[in-house]
Amino acid sequence: MNRKELGIAVVGAGRIGTLRARLAAKHPAVGFLAVSDLDPQRARALAEQAGADFHSGDNLEVIARPEVNAVFVSTPEGQHAAPVRRALELGKPVLVEKPIALTLKDADDILATLRATGGDLRVGYSRRFKECFLRAKEQMLHGRLGRVVGGLARVYNSRAQAFAILKRDAHATPVMDVLTYYVDLMCWFLEGNTPVEVVARGQSGIFKEAGYGAHDVTWAIVTFTDGAVVNLGVSYALPEKYPTLGQSDRVELLGTHGTMLIDDDHMDHLLYSEKGIPHPYVPDHSVNMAFLGSNTAGDWAVGDFWGPLGNETRAWLDHLVTGHPTAHTTPEQARINLETTLAIERAVATGKPVRLPLET
Repeated sequence: MNRKELGIAVVGAGRIGTLRARLAAKHPAVGFLAVSDLDPQRARALAEQAGADFHSGDNLEVIARPEVNAVFVSTPEGQHAAPVRRALELGKPVLVEKPIALTLKDADDILATLRATGGDLRVGYSRRFKECFLRAKEQMLHGRLGRVVGGLARVYNSRAQAFAILKRDAHATPVMDVLTYYVDLMCWFLEGNTPVEVVARGQSGIFKEAGYGAHDVTWAIVTFTDGAVVNLGVSYALPEKYPTLGQSDRVELLGTHGTMLIDDDHMDHLLYSEKGIPHPYVPDHSVNMAFLGSNTAGDWAVGDFWGPLGNETRAWLDHLVTGHPTAHTTPEQARINLETTLAIERAVATGKPVRLPLET
């Protein structure tokens, strides 16, 4: 356990990059840690917090460091392509945050670089690493549901978090930034069975009145190759003091030989405090009642970070050291996820069914 084989670069010093860096710094195989951000002060602050060996305001500089042999890309969604491609060109494995990109062109450019270099790329859909969904996948692998014929996945959150996401990137709508997790989960559960058609509707008001193009509520019906029909829904427009601290969701799978219902709303662990409970994602925002466990990434507790993002980060670092198979989303699946979410938004905009693959 004293081996220090990994030199890690964390590109992007935002909330997720900060978690990745702090987790990497604690991993027994990491012997060198570099962090970067286009804001040099943020890079310096994260380096001090995580105890990094090097920091820079130049993302490509940390990727090129000779000590670095693997890279986390935790930049905003629209800035994934350049650092991912550079790391692959240098032969360094990459874990990039979801979605792989915001456009199919950027996604295809990344995949073209991956094919040309023969590199190693995975995409950070951390819901796969939440225990309830890992348990669900295990049951799917045993075939206990038979053939899945239908399903549902819906996710709710407060407008406080939605506005924080939209201010970071106006294109990171609840569909693109959040519903994509559940597209990924359903495609993972129905592995080998891909979406072929989307019908969707959205309702606008709160976000559009604030100057954003996002819908308050979006519901979609996605049909898969074998005819399976899945209902996907998202609303990130709940009142700002709604008790969730992240994603409150429910997933259902209906099969020919069984049914699986996954209640992930987190109403089983409530905290009320007159002192207020800080929101983990939105600075200077607190609630008096909270659904504990609803923080999407996970939670700090007794000195360590627990939950989906912690599981995902450690699993990828372990994979780099051992070479053992991993459940991380492949770039090919990430492209399908992106195409499906784009199809949902197109179906909402046109009011018409959208066939996949998309005509670009």
